Amino acid sequence: MRFQQSVLCRSADRKLYPALALILAPLLITSSTAEACTRAVYLGANGQVITARSMDWKNDVGTNLWIFPRGMERTGNAGPNSIKWTSKYGSVIASGYDVSTTDGFNEEGLAANVLWLVESEYPTRDKSKPGLTIAAWAQYVLDNFATVQEAVDALRKEPFTIVTANVPGETRLTTLHLSLSDASGDSAIIEYIQGKQVIHHGREYQVMTNSPIFEQQLALNAYWKQIGGTVMLPGTNRAADRFARASFYIKAVPQEQEPNRAVASVFSVIRNASVPYGLNTPEEPNISSTRWRTVVDHKRKLYFFESALTPNTFWVELNQIDFSAPNSVRKLDLGANQDRTYSGNATSEFKAAKPFEFLGLP
Repeated sequence: MRFQQSVLCRSADRKLYPALALILAPLLITSSTAEACTRAVYLGANGQVITARSMDWKNDVGTNLWIFPRGMERTGNAGPNSIKWTSKYGSVIASGYDVSTTDGFNEEGLAANVLWLVESEYPTRDKSKPGLTIAAWAQYVLDNFATVQEAVDALRKEPFTIVTANVPGETRLTTLHLSLSDASGDSAIIEYIQGKQVIHHGREYQVMTNSPIFEQQLALNAYWKQIGGTVMLPGTNRAADRFARASFYIKAVPQEQEPNRAVASVFSVIRNASVPYGLNTPEEPNISSTRWRTVVDHKRKLYFFESALTPNTFWVELNQIDFSAPNSVRKLDLGANQDRTYSGNATSEFKAAKPFEFLGLP
């Protein structure tokens, strides 16, 4: 990571520079391959919990919104001995290329987000153990668990092996990490580092971006916390800088009593951590424009969506959805590059559709 020394030299506490250099040293070779996404959890007044994320990608990620009911028969799509389950909970999700769940929220108030992490290394497949395509990783959690604690307890037992495949239309493997949050304010970050599952679990884990691995992101953020966000914050679109900004602002914004104002504050934070549309960083070509943003209001069970190419923010009200209806998969077609305009409550705009198949192995 080529950190801007001119900025560091203006630091309020130059004595911290050697420590930061030691932290940055092992990260030099990873930052140039980072995709840019951000996730942040707001813990507000009166028990308000709001989770926001941005989706940053270099081309159209083929996103649509889907309603999935309870009772769907699922398979891990990982070849022989794929894990199988029946969904216990209904959910509203944002797809990637209509072959994966990239973001979503279930009827019990659990949110799941997958973000790029180039350092991810998944275990070697042991075909005696059930497999799960990485495309359905977030959906497995949304289908099966009501809280972060439930999900963490189950995932620690490693009931499946993650199986990854190439990004659609590309020759590189999909490498992701998973964040979870629920209506209580609990959070978890799940990564696979050197073939081992690593789980960070607790309310304090409010922010996740991309490279480096989460443990190193925390170390970098500790440096900026000592400087203080009112003195200076890093301003580039690199993952570590976005982590520092989101970490400061998600705690600094007012503890609004009125829920709509709280949502507005959280939208402001995730926009601050976004990458301007069309921006290209020649020396780091994989840092990409923000395509869309979502905000989850866990208490009111609202799922907000904002595309970079449309003038309006709209939302889906999970309390208005009958998740018990059999064969009631529905889709909201967002159009190419998510440029189809919706506004206000779009719950009734979903249309009956055949569910997509998760990208996996034969």
